[in-house]
Amino acid sequence: MTPTDSGRRRFLKVLGAGAAAGATSPMFEALGQMMPGMASTEFFIFVHAAGAWDITVGTDPRNQFVSITEPATRDTIETAGLFQWRNGPVQPGGTSFRFVQPTGSNIRFGPGIGLMAEAQRFERMLVINGIAMNTVSHPDGTTYSSTGRRLAGGKPVAPSIDTMLASELGTSQLFPTLSVRYPSYYTGPNLSSRALPLRVDAIGAVARSLARSNRAVDRQTRTAVNELLREETRELIDRSHFPQVYQGIEQQLESLERIHGNPELTNLFSTAALAAKPELAPIYRPMEPGTTTVMPYVFENNVIHNAAFAVEAFRLNLARCVSFSTTSFDTHFSNYADHPLHMQELFNMLAGLIDVLGATNHPTVAGHKLLEHTHILVTSDFCRTPQINVSGGRDHYPSNSAVIISPRFRGNMVFGATDPNQLLSTRRMIGGELRAITPADVLATFLDAFGVDPRRFMRDGAVMREIRR
Repeated sequence: MTPTDSGRRRFLKVLGAGAAAGATSPMFEALGQMMPGMASTEFFIFVHAAGAWDITVGTDPRNQFVSITEPATRDTIETAGLFQWRNGPVQPGGTSFRFVQPTGSNIRFGPGIGLMAEAQRFERMLVINGIAMNTVSHPDGTTYSSTGRRLAGGKPVAPSIDTMLASELGTSQLFPTLSVRYPSYYTGPNLSSRALPLRVDAIGAVARSLARSNRAVDRQTRTAVNELLREETRELIDRSHFPQVYQGIEQQLESLERIHGNPELTNLFSTAALAAKPELAPIYRPMEPGTTTVMPYVFENNVIHNAAFAVEAFRLNLARCVSFSTTSFDTHFSNYADHPLHMQELFNMLAGLIDVLGATNHPTVAGHKLLEHTHILVTSDFCRTPQINVSGGRDHYPSNSAVIISPRFRGNMVFGATDPNQLLSTRRMIGGELRAITPADVLATFLDAFGVDPRRFMRDGAVMREIRR
């Protein structure tokens, strides 16, 4: 499009003193202009425990005296560094662990629960046990956990939970949903184009893509060009019968200017800058209870960076949903000895998130902390066998658990169960029928808690009102 004379005059005006003024405007002011009906003060973190976690040492604990080879004893579990390992009774099969049930807790944990066993953390925790996955395929289970639908021909056929909520509540954010190796899918009807997830392999990769050289065009000129394009877009909005497209372009141009050249945003994607923030220390430095001992990480640090990024992105009101996967829990072999340590690190990260969110002010609700408006859902592909196999590990098993930490859901509660041998999910009344809980039920209930009609995006799933506050 050729600029009009008035457009050229505006360009020259902005290129002068006006460009500097535009560059120093309050951070992300225009991004705060919510689209009608889309304003939200809530934030979401979705974590996928990739590879299938072992709920027998975490959220649905069992003492394994009946096993294919041997029980879950100190010979098969590396207990050094496990905060919550307590020797159980000696039996012919060996010494297994005692269950962890802190004073005031309605939840029985395994030794991998780590710092989440402390008061004011387990009190916020909802555990959903006995989720029937009906699959032991990693791709199928991973997709089922985040979408409520199985793969069809190897392809996802429904959007993921982060994309659904971003479409309904996050389209005005700079990043409606940012996904780090999470099973995020943008598919199906009724999704806003703004909800397309930004999928990256690591948070640090975003910082590199934001870098802009001034070699050919300096920041002042880029600002001037963006301002001209915005004004031309506004004229098109006024004349168009379908202004939504041009409104989206205007928003993108406004976002672009605030992305480039803002050091606070650049630091948001710097893993070194995140790790150096003292207020994020509880996420980065889990302490053994009752000591000043800092525990080393088993996970790659990327997982911890992702959690820290989520807090900062919410504090700056830049993202609605942050979703990420852990490194693998797929322990079929003798590395089962490390699995409880992986579990502990996951729960320590959640404990750190609770502490930091509880100390961080909400960006738009005066007097509120982020913890009052942040909602965490943790899922996995499925779980692992109740028995240890001949290689000292555990294999795939078609049951599961999920964890929710949210002020919209009841805390210090277990919902659902497996039978005493943890072989089958027990049945209960779900949506008027007697059956096992499914991933679709968990996701439908999560959507409903935020006023989103599950049927807008999901084919299956019933709302389980018993777990809502």
